[in-house]
Amino acid sequence: MENAPLTESIQKTLNYLYNIGVEYGLRLVGALVILVIGLWIISFITKRIHKIMENSKTDPSLRGFLKSLVNIVLKLLLFIIVLTTAGIEMVSFVAVLGAAGLAVGLALQGTLQNFAGGVMILLFKPYKVGDYIEAQGYMGVVNAIEIFVTTLTTPDNKVVIIPNGGLATASLTNFSKKETRRVDWSFGIAYGNSYDTAKEMILGLIKEDKRILADPEPFVALGALADSSVNITVRVWVKGEDYWGVFFSMNEKFYKTAGKYNLSIPFPQMDVHLDKL
Repeated sequence: MENAPLTESIQKTLNYLYNIGVEYGLRLVGALVILVIGLWIISFITKRIHKIMENSKTDPSLRGFLKSLVNIVLKLLLFIIVLTTAGIEMVSFVAVLGAAGLAVGLALQGTLQNFAGGVMILLFKPYKVGDYIEAQGYMGVVNAIEIFVTTLTTPDNKVVIIPNGGLATASLTNFSKKETRRVDWSFGIAYGNSYDTAKEMILGLIKEDKRILADPEPFVALGALADSSVNITVRVWVKGEDYWGVFFSMNEKFYKTAGKYNLSIPFPQMDVHLDKL
């Protein structure tokens, strides 16, 4: 009989722990179910939003940014719902989050700078998806502008990921901003060769290439009397997509055609004279 109160107390404790375990176990299961279903719904919504923007021909630069932003906001809301369902008091959670906000802000100041940079890029549009740019020591085509980073593909098919913060505040070159570009050459001929003949030949090569624009008019002039060559400056205008094709093609044509006009392509050399003593 003496052990009856002790047994009853243990039983009450076990019943209490059982009830607590069942209650929080059900909350935890519910939270996990909400998490799984919520992630699926978020994935569906972001894909749907991307599809809608694609069909409405929204600026490709804006698509990736908005998709990433919506995804992060929805996941944050889902995180709060899951914590509430699990039984965590959001008032206490918000208080803790507020206390840790300063430390988190300092730790993520670079990330926040990149986010602000992404917003500035979308507002001021220094470049867009599909543009060929040079920035932060890299050159390539812009594949995506996301919340924190911009992705480039280089001419040799490397993927470069650059934080938006630096792109928004540093200098960059956008080769696709204008429809046309100027191609420059400096062709050298030997001293004694006819400059007029060389100029006539170059103008003929320019006229043959239909990719070279007539307006602005091509420019050919004697650029410099160098140490071992007479340098002829040539400038023409082409459409942006024709730049490299015209550049390499003209180099090849000049090299193959110069001999037919009795023009010599000089190279650095040194004449040594020996005097007999």
